[in-house]
Amino acid sequence: MSGSPPPTGGFVRRVGLFQATAINMSQMCGIGPFVTIPLMVAAFGGPQAIIGFVAGALLALADGLIWAELGASMPGSGGSYVYLRQAFQYRSGRLMPFLFVWTAMLFIPLIMSTGVVGFVQYLGYLAPDMGKTTGDLIGLAVVALVVLLLWRGIEHIARITAVMWAVMITSVLLVIIAAATDFSAHLAFTYPAHAFELTSSHFWIGFAAGLTIGIYDYLGYNTTAYMGAEIKDPGRTLPRSIVFSILGIMAIYLLLQIGTLGVIDWHRMTDPTDIASTSVASAVLEKTWGEGAADTVTVLILITAFASVFTGLLGGSRVPYDAARDRVFFRPYAKLHPKHRFPMLGLATMGVITAIGFLIGRHTDLATLIQLLTTVMVIVQALAQIVALSVLRKRQPTLHRPYKMWLYPIPSLLALVGWLTIYGYADKNSPGRHPIEWSLAWVALGCVAFVIWANLEKVWPFGPKEIKEEYLTTSTPDPEPAEA
Repeated sequence: MSGSPPPTGGFVRRVGLFQATAINMSQMCGIGPFVTIPLMVAAFGGPQAIIGFVAGALLALADGLIWAELGASMPGSGGSYVYLRQAFQYRSGRLMPFLFVWTAMLFIPLIMSTGVVGFVQYLGYLAPDMGKTTGDLIGLAVVALVVLLLWRGIEHIARITAVMWAVMITSVLLVIIAAATDFSAHLAFTYPAHAFELTSSHFWIGFAAGLTIGIYDYLGYNTTAYMGAEIKDPGRTLPRSIVFSILGIMAIYLLLQIGTLGVIDWHRMTDPTDIASTSVASAVLEKTWGEGAADTVTVLILITAFASVFTGLLGGSRVPYDAARDRVFFRPYAKLHPKHRFPMLGLATMGVITAIGFLIGRHTDLATLIQLLTTVMVIVQALAQIVALSVLRKRQPTLHRPYKMWLYPIPSLLALVGWLTIYGYADKNSPGRHPIEWSLAWVALGCVAFVIWANLEKVWPFGPKEIKEEYLTTSTPDPEPAEA
């Protein structure tokens, strides 16, 4: 930020607390709540769907504290890759970080593709006569524009993100305020019979589906952890950006959910022919302030959706860089742009997969796509990081930890229960789709790929284990320039 040229070796630490929190919140509160409120209502069968957002917030906060400790201790680019590499190297060599990168190269851009699906879905409110093919072409153009805007230096991206964050906050607040002007407590708090029958298996199946949708809406609280090598004072900034963004989005989501249910009859959200099932926020504005206001806020929601895809690919494209630099992924991914210092191949690859995922999502069911993505993520990232935190506390007790998890290990145990609930009920919530089987098949295929790769690279199990504990020797592995 001082104007000095970037160092020749890697990333530059230029993202501060406000920008880091904005990046997380923009990714979290993208198109997600605007398209998943009807899905949540359908999962629970009524306005008691608010339980899903509360449960998702608690899981996000518990899991966020795991990210906070790991990110503050090991602030390198790649997020989970760095943490799993450090924790599991003692017994399984590079297997776990390889599997994470293998999976992340798929699930991160596919999660972004759901944002593009939502973008086109809300665009349909402004252009009701838009055909399927036209929507497909518009979505592909959005992906291309995101990649083009990311093809520049991080200091420019930080400014763009701050503007998008402001638009996101404006769009959400307008929907909340509009809902408050015509709020009906009867609509919001009148529940169907047996809505809270805890002894019913139907309730718990709906709860697991709602928890899955809820955590999907909160995903993004860890975006800056993937950019650890570009965060200023990461020991303080990373934990704070994670916790601040979760608490902020938690309050926004509760107001948004309750306000929406107080304006739109929940039965409309379950009717596929009703605009409330596809563009519920636009329906709120149309009923409260009229079509003109609905059109204006819909435009802001489109910008918000664009911002979520933008920040998601920004963080996700950094994942394969550190792995390739460490010879745990294909080596061309270790190359940075010669001028702007961003990972070119990682960004390009994830852009292509996002486009493919968008087309898949357009022609399948969005709820099922969310279920499949979340199930894959649970095995290789969520559960593995819970184990990694405990392993590192035992294996590297002298590791510099600017932040240590509050009330350890209670948040880890809460996160474990939440993720296992999502995974255990996945098949029941996606009958005929077999998300558990597909996730296990993908991991198994990754293990086969690892064996082939390890044999070529002559590393464990075809060579000696390489123990690297570089974070024990320095608290900032990628120090910022002295001028900063």
